[in-house]
Amino acid sequence: MARKRKRKSRRRLEGRKILALVPQYSIESGEDKPVTAARKYIKSEGITPPAVLIVRRNEHTTDRYFWAEKGLFGAQYVEENHFLFPSLRGMIPTTTTSSKNNTVAVAGSS
Repeated sequence: MARKRKRKSRRRLEGRKILALVPQYSIESGEDKPVTAARKYIKSEGITPPAVLIVRRNEHTTDRYFWAEKGLFGAQYVEENHFLFPSLRGMIPTTTTSSKNNTVAVAGSS
């Protein structure tokens, strides 16, 4: 029996596209927990927000974090709620819709 595919949220996909435009840093967590490693790296390198940190826990697992003015957030949360972050508002892609000549004919008026 075929498995039903999981529906992809439009809001999350839009957030993923926006996060792709932000500078990304890849680090190893080492002995620290992933969040601690990310915080230490941000402090040592003097990274300014916005930024995405990809922290490798082991050879199979990576955690993604978003560094914002308000602090460090999980990247999945930011993808779903990107509109809450002022630093990402300027990066939101605007969709332009081409408007054709929409003329309305009015009959019987003379």
